[in-house]
Amino acid sequence: MTAMPSDPFAPSSSPAPPPASSTPVRDYADRPCPGASTDYLVVPRSLAQSMPLRWQQVFVALLADLHDAYRQLDWPTYQVVASRRELLTDLDEEQLAFVGYVADLDADGGLIFRDAAEQPVPDAHATRVLAPVTDPIPPASAGRVEPRPADDRI
Repeated sequence: MTAMPSDPFAPSSSPAPPPASSTPVRDYADRPCPGASTDYLVVPRSLAQSMPLRWQQVFVALLADLHDAYRQLDWPTYQVVASRRELLTDLDEEQLAFVGYVADLDADGGLIFRDAAEQPVPDAHATRVLAPVTDPIPPASAGRVEPRPADDRI
């Protein structure tokens, strides 16, 4: 005797999945993800150009839709600076200047960090700032960047 199939209309014993978000881009970018900040999503051009052709076609269509929808805005040219949260005490002079700090010697010869208002930074050894770093992502001129195998991305 064969078993009867279960009733497809019977209530499920497992909980229903949560409803789809109405803000998926915000939801994704609000969690820690590469290239996302409070106001921007950055996609390195070398990586986008290295993705499979179909992916690039879909991505270009999405970008074209975005640019068309907001063509009335006066778009500036953006300059992206590769940055990381670094300890203030680990920065060199150039990085300190970029983020608006200076390091000086106090009267006892100890290192003191000052902010843009020339106020000492309390607990500078525990203070992290968003500082410029050498970009680890190859530029678009470097050519194709080989992604890791698809089975490693599951």
